[in-house]
Amino acid sequence: MANLLTHLRGRSRGLDRRWWTLIAVCGSTFMLLVDIFIVQVALPTIHRRLGGSFTDLQWMIDAYTLTLAAFILTFGSLADRFGRKAVFVAGLGVFTSASVLCGAANSTALLIGARALQGLGGGAMFATGLALIGQEFHGPERGKAIAAWGATVGIAVALGALVGGALTETLGWRWIFFFNVPVGIVTIVVATSRIVNIGDPDAKRLDLAGLITFSGSLFTLTLALLRGNEEGWGSTMIVSLLLASGLLMVAFVIAERHHPAPMLDLSLFRNPGFVGVSVATFAIAAGMFAMYPYLTLYLQNDLGYSPLIGGLCLLPSTLLSFLVPLAARRVADKLPPRLMLSAGLVASAAGLARKHGLTVSSSWTALIPGLALTGVGIGLANPAIAKTALGVCPPQRAGMASGISNTFRTGGLATGVAALGVVFQHRLATSLEAQLGHPAGQLAKALAAGGTRAAQSLAPTQHGVLAASRHAFVSGTNELLVIGSIVVFLGSVAAVVLVRARDFHQTDAPSRRPGPDYLSPDRPENREGSPLTDSSPPTRRRRVAAQ
Repeated sequence: MANLLTHLRGRSRGLDRRWWTLIAVCGSTFMLLVDIFIVQVALPTIHRRLGGSFTDLQWMIDAYTLTLAAFILTFGSLADRFGRKAVFVAGLGVFTSASVLCGAANSTALLIGARALQGLGGGAMFATGLALIGQEFHGPERGKAIAAWGATVGIAVALGALVGGALTETLGWRWIFFFNVPVGIVTIVVATSRIVNIGDPDAKRLDLAGLITFSGSLFTLTLALLRGNEEGWGSTMIVSLLLASGLLMVAFVIAERHHPAPMLDLSLFRNPGFVGVSVATFAIAAGMFAMYPYLTLYLQNDLGYSPLIGGLCLLPSTLLSFLVPLAARRVADKLPPRLMLSAGLVASAAGLARKHGLTVSSSWTALIPGLALTGVGIGLANPAIAKTALGVCPPQRAGMASGISNTFRTGGLATGVAALGVVFQHRLATSLEAQLGHPAGQLAKALAAGGTRAAQSLAPTQHGVLAASRHAFVSGTNELLVIGSIVVFLGSVAAVVLVRARDFHQTDAPSRRPGPDYLSPDRPENREGSPLTDSSPPTRRRRVAAQ
């Protein structure tokens, strides 16, 4: 590691520090997002190897995304206190180590626990990623940097399903986690050697009350959604969980209003543009990205494709989500951000609606037009979300803007996976009961987790189980596509109505080549009123901006 660090420092002398920062941020973003999609493709295989229920499969995604969402804002506050680089590198270390634990897990409980630890490290990385870009890039170059970040998101989406399928089919599902280790190590080396550690020397104490109430509210809501069908929506347990979630969220708002340095500054939501991009981010995550696990289950558990072929089937969407940001970058720079954001969400909603109409005789080719539309939509929306989230906040609030944006993204994904799972299980049960003429709760659970073969093995002598299971599975998938389309379309409406040009802050100051004068007052984050100014005592400036 020491030799690699020395070699990297020698090789990087001719490269602007800003671009090394961008490389590190894009490397971590790639790893984080690939880990979401790579796991989704492997879910059916993990279920066959480790067992577990449909709820366990949902937890393998939600344990990761919930922890991400719960801790992003807290890590944003810690980044202000200890510096963005310090928190970013610590998160990389935790995420990489947790990936090893995921690959070594021999039970669903251990895997879910390790996934939660991954989310903890990922929260630190997500909280600081866009903020590090905002810290280093200004004016037109910020647009280029965000476009590169958006392309990285596209590459992660494009390669996630394909790499996940290939690794699962050749080396085994454990390698989808071991894959993170070399990427994590290289990113740690780049971040340690090239990123500047800038924070707020006047940052106050940690918002512990905010952390507890916010994470508690998310956890109890998701747990209620995951257990609702099994326990009964009117049961004491589910009603109590939903009530607790609501009360904890109210307590969170009260705590943030009274904390001297809240992890979520509620005043940001006075800006309609910030509200609009937050709603849009949540909507595309809950309606679009949360659909991927269920499309994977359809391709592998219903149509019977292997993990690799299932990953290849998703390429019309994933490949376009990578190519569109590159092709549309110059056009996007000239158009209002809300136009690109709303256009991306409308295309995604249309793509989900176009996939609707599957039948028991459909092949994967019936998904192609819809997959292409959603790929275009994701490619337009992702860079627009990042640009809008940073643009509607003052430059010195870039860290919090990044944290809130990613909280809505990961929170939307966790909530969407759980909520769509509720609908899916209910649809399977009602469809099977209507076709077979008797309650089929256990059969529906087997169908949800293991597909039509698992359902048939549960009732091998019962006539028509296979046909009924296929019909129920397709019917449930169609219903999820309709719901997802509606959710994403509502997000596009919020973007059109709420995101306005006058809500954006001016960040078009000419960019400077970073060097020893990175504490110059010419840099936006060092101007009067920002957390770090040139008038700060030298010792304090060195403490928070140490190389």
